[in-house]
Amino acid sequence: MRITQHVWTNQSQWSPALPTTAMAATPAAQLLLAFGSAALLRREEVLAQLRSAYPGSLLVGCSTAGEVAATAVYDESLVATAVHFDRCTVDCVDVAIEPGTDGADAARAIARALVRPGLRHVLVLCDGLQVNGSAFAQALRSALPADVNATGGLAADGDRFAQTLVCCNGAGRPARAVGVGLYGDALRVGYGSMGGWDSFGPARRVTKSRGKVLLELDGEPALALYKTYLGDHSRDLPSSALLFPLLLEDPSGGAGLVRTVLAVDEAEGSLTFAGDLPEGAQARLMKANFDRLIDGASHSAQASAQRLDGAQAELAILISCVGRKLVLRQRVEEEIEGVRDVLPHAVLAGFYSYGELCPQGLLGGCELHNQTMTITTLAEG
Repeated sequence: MRITQHVWTNQSQWSPALPTTAMAATPAAQLLLAFGSAALLRREEVLAQLRSAYPGSLLVGCSTAGEVAATAVYDESLVATAVHFDRCTVDCVDVAIEPGTDGADAARAIARALVRPGLRHVLVLCDGLQVNGSAFAQALRSALPADVNATGGLAADGDRFAQTLVCCNGAGRPARAVGVGLYGDALRVGYGSMGGWDSFGPARRVTKSRGKVLLELDGEPALALYKTYLGDHSRDLPSSALLFPLLLEDPSGGAGLVRTVLAVDEAEGSLTFAGDLPEGAQARLMKANFDRLIDGASHSAQASAQRLDGAQAELAILISCVGRKLVLRQRVEEEIEGVRDVLPHAVLAGFYSYGELCPQGLLGGCELHNQTMTITTLAEG
């Protein structure tokens, strides 16, 4: 596996410079990951420069709330990571998310297009505002073979929550999902997803919900109850809700799943989350613990590395939640440095998201996570 990385900023444009045809002494990349601001992903001329530098590669990516390259976190940039596989092949599919749907049909379409002999893993990126992340993950998990996992993330739009974009061999577009199929027996794939938030306050039961819309907790209007916990932070909803996610407790004693607020409806008194909140579930508010957030990133890297069957990670795709970035602020690069300590030889690329997709614990398939650092490691064994 051979990997090169470039960062586009308004100050320096491409650094290092993109290769030219005359410079192309190494084999062509099959996969080109592009994570960046929505404004840059709309600029066809910038993406055309990438396609010209890496002809024949599959260009996929999405808008973000921050971009990762090596141990640096960028804002309003574009990070491009070109990957040449020595013994593996790549395919991709771009699917529309129909208006008013939860994204499950798009997930099933991705699986249908990519499943064939030799499929080892699926990397998925989808619109972060149009889909129900848990419905998307469940549909993908059900449609893939039992021995094929999926990881990825929901596109973001900083803390604006206006529109997210996904791109596949062209400029970014809303209401899209893209799947990348990785094929070949030589491929080794690891994954890990860890949080690091502390729960507080009493456990409350979800007494009324509608998919990913939470209406009542313990029979009380959800938004009003949530505001009492946020105090002064409630003035900045929905962005301030990223600092106070909700934990859905696992009745079997597992880690549970964290859910992030994406929108509020003052008239209805409801909160819209990135994934489902089933009625009857026990929920508890969470708050930040700086050291545990950073430790969570390291633990995610360790879990991902342990699944590589002894191979050394060559590429690590980091998808962390925008809420973690808002909490860590100037310390945000510490969680990336924690990953680097565990994966010293891997090229690090990734973005800050509205949701992370990864198998849960020891279970296979795919699950929606919020407020985690999710890492996918790749190696050619």
